Amino acid sequence: MREPIALRRENGVSTPATPSTSTYSDAMSKFTKSATAFMEHVHLLTEARDAYQMAIAASASLRNSLDAGDQALRSLMTQMEQVVNAHPGEASRDRKKPEALKVEAIRTNGDSTTPGGAFLP
Repeated sequence: MREPIALRRENGVSTPATPSTSTYSDAMSKFTKSATAFMEHVHLLTEARDAYQMAIAASASLRNSLDAGDQALRSLMTQMEQVVNAHPGEASRDRKKPEALKVEAIRTNGDSTTPGGAFLP
């Protein structure tokens, strides 16, 4: 926090008051304490910058790898679609048709039952 410099009025004009030795000493003391505290933690700024650069490099490498994988998948899918489109009847001929299911009612002891053997109340 800065302390305002006192102003004095001469002939209706405000001019800064002449700073005293104590003002100078206080300012130098604050500067020295702040600068010393800052210098003790400058290494953290360097570490943060280095870590940031490593993260950006890793991100770019990962992005390139994922992009290459995506491109390989798209290429493979395109090839599969071309094969299927070139031989449209073969895929359906090779496939086995599902069989129709017959459902029969099961009767035991003359009771009425539903298909599948579940008893009705």
